[in-house]
Amino acid sequence: MWDCEYTDTFVGEANYSWVHRAEVKNIEGASNRRMAREFKAVLGLTGMRGRSYWHGDAWEFRPYKSCTIAFAQFRD
Repeated sequence: MWDCEYTDTFVGEANYSWVHRAEVKNIEGASNRRMAREFKAVLGLTGMRGRSYWHGDAWEFRPYKSCTIAFAQFRD
């Protein structure tokens, strides 16, 4: 199971003045690209361009020209 969050930023760091949370079930054998698409879809970011980063069992997405950030963290 993956816990996903989408929130605003202040000075480049997550601010949490508002937050949208969701969960994604683990997809066995899915590539990082497919998982990122699932995270973006559940958070309502489909089609939004930006930079994606993988940090082991965590994902981070920073949309271009937007003071927002999205996270996904793996949870057993």
